[in-house]
Amino acid sequence: MFRQLNYQIKYMSLFSFSVIAKSGKTLARAGILSTPRGIIETPVFMPVGTQATVKAMTPEEVDSTGASIILANTYHLYLRPGVEVIASSGGLHNFMRWEKPILTDSGGFQVFSLNSLRKVTDDGVVFRSHIDGSEHFFTPEKVIKIQESLGSDIIMPLDECLPYPCEYEYARNSLKRTHLWAKISRETHSSSSQMLFGIVQGGVYTDLRKESAGFMIESGFEGFSLGGLSVGEPKEDMHRVLEDIVPLLPQEKPRYLMGVGKPEDFFECITRGVDMFDCVLPTRIGRNGTLLTSRGKVVLKNSKYRLDFSPPDEECGCYLCRNYTKAYMRHLFMADEILGPRLATYHNLYFSCNLLAKIRESIKEGRFEKFKEEFLERYNSSGQ
Repeated sequence: MFRQLNYQIKYMSLFSFSVIAKSGKTLARAGILSTPRGIIETPVFMPVGTQATVKAMTPEEVDSTGASIILANTYHLYLRPGVEVIASSGGLHNFMRWEKPILTDSGGFQVFSLNSLRKVTDDGVVFRSHIDGSEHFFTPEKVIKIQESLGSDIIMPLDECLPYPCEYEYARNSLKRTHLWAKISRETHSSSSQMLFGIVQGGVYTDLRKESAGFMIESGFEGFSLGGLSVGEPKEDMHRVLEDIVPLLPQEKPRYLMGVGKPEDFFECITRGVDMFDCVLPTRIGRNGTLLTSRGKVVLKNSKYRLDFSPPDEECGCYLCRNYTKAYMRHLFMADEILGPRLATYHNLYFSCNLLAKIRESIKEGRFEKFKEEFLERYNSSGQ
């Protein structure tokens, strides 16, 4: 208990989280996460900059979408360009010229997705690079030290991300390993300029999730991630896990749901008390010609947009929607012009960040439930 108290005191002056408004009928809440590199208002969407770049965007463009924090990936940066390169440049913020907060995940999801290219033991994970086949060994200690060298603001411990479906016995044994690694990670972590989140695992099994939540809470982490969701399980299972676990987590600490980024999922998960999200979906579908709009998805390559000279989303104030039409955007994609993916990526990031800003305001003003109903009715009104 004494060690846990010292661990928590170390971060009190640099980081803080406070809930400033709650929804009356749901667990939705608005909060402020203060960091040395800036304020993060929650609920928040974090654009994904896997390899020290949000694909197709400059840092200035990402900033202008309303993003207050981005995510980068430990696994990818470790392999290329290498930790020593980033550390020599003065850290990840300086390397990629992003001044606001950065969250790095542990790389666990990427490692465990390698399947035949990795071997898991209680000591860590041996894996082969997807780039050149070279062998590497991630231990919980090494993953923390890598992230300390990167200098990100919020970091994650190594954990085992379970696939769906997963047998109960394997999930139970995996959870023991994740908890062992979490304990080692917390003991290894020494940087007072970083928050270390604990990751609640356990698949779709309520008893394992509750056990994991209890362990992470007892360990005194500064925030809590919910991992192993949005990996193919039915939405009903994801919602049930959130309903069972989120109320158990401390009110005074942020809650991060990993890998979720669809507009409808924002509403459902915020309803259940989630504060932070990340996902590659907005940028990935943007590069492939699909826009997120207030009236659903717009697939720009559809022939019906050939003579459609209306804005992609009349309710959106982004650069794309203020200056260009669906017809022009369709032309860019049909002609394979790089401007098309860039503009679509920018719009989808702006849309996602702006939607979260609107949700925050609706919570503060006591109208979240009404806003949710109205938005989803419009969003689902036309399948495009």
